[in-house]
Amino acid sequence: MTTPIQEPAITINVSRRQTLAAVAVGAAALLVPPLSMAATPAKTIPAVGAVDENALNDVKYNTQKVGDVEVFYREAGPVNAPVILLLHGFPTSSHMFRNLIPLLADKYRLIAPDLPGFGNTQAPDRAAFAYTFDNLANVIGGFTDALGLKHYAIYAFDYGAPTGFRLAMAHPERVTAIISQNGNAYVEGLSDQWGAWQDYWHNPSAQTREACRASLSADTIINFQYLHGADPTRVAPDGYTLDIAYMARPDAEEKQLDLILDYRTNVALYPEFQKYFRTHQPPLLAVWGKNDPAFIPPGAVAYSRDIPKAEVHFLNTGHFALETHSLEVASLMREFLGRKLSKA
Repeated sequence: MTTPIQEPAITINVSRRQTLAAVAVGAAALLVPPLSMAATPAKTIPAVGAVDENALNDVKYNTQKVGDVEVFYREAGPVNAPVILLLHGFPTSSHMFRNLIPLLADKYRLIAPDLPGFGNTQAPDRAAFAYTFDNLANVIGGFTDALGLKHYAIYAFDYGAPTGFRLAMAHPERVTAIISQNGNAYVEGLSDQWGAWQDYWHNPSAQTREACRASLSADTIINFQYLHGADPTRVAPDGYTLDIAYMARPDAEEKQLDLILDYRTNVALYPEFQKYFRTHQPPLLAVWGKNDPAFIPPGAVAYSRDIPKAEVHFLNTGHFALETHSLEVASLMREFLGRKLSKA
């Protein structure tokens, strides 16, 4: 299940300087051709305008009971606007969306829950709650039901991808679009850095479980998850410092090791995820940090195999693209959703 890194047919680097210049002059200055439209003239990506101070101040922090789980979530935007469900990954929380939300909250209702075992969501201990991806999806599915969300776009990042894709398979009629930001659904998207996890999947034992504990260390969180492939001067320490603090809580590592073992079910479901893509053809935007050490560019390109109209973009950064390129991601999302949701 390891794949050497292969350069995709088209690699696109969106310059932050271009985006900021466009913001300054109020012009659309980013030329970023979607992969599926390579033969057509490049589309102009409209710049994100100045952040509305009201949007910054209007983020609300709430909880919603779903069975025995109290889901913490942050929300912003008009209640009657199209919904974007923001699903974070490992080892972070909805905090990762702190920069993106104000850039989109003028036009969209953004809802970002913390998954069970992460952030400020309160879930039972391991004896009473199995930390599996099926259970993560069940809780988030119950969360969307409790909030009365009938339709939503899914922002799928890292662990948020297999969680969100389970939701999409269960309720395809609800999904208006998918934004995959380093959210994988293809074997070719896995780098050669998964050895310890794969050993654990194939031979669960105390020894193979312990070998995965290094993935939870402060050093790995900082240097592998956040800084690898990114400009370190643009990565604020807030995100990884908070993640490290969350990981230090009682039993947090054991919950995460349970999820690492269960990650094998996501790989097993890749063919089902891909069948969902082929059958329902959801509008899909893949916007990836191309230097991600875990999820490599061929995983983004592969979406176009099952969704021919998928649009694929690469940013010159690492796994946590929002830490360095939130403006660029917001610009791509506004242009993409503006076209796709207006048609819907």
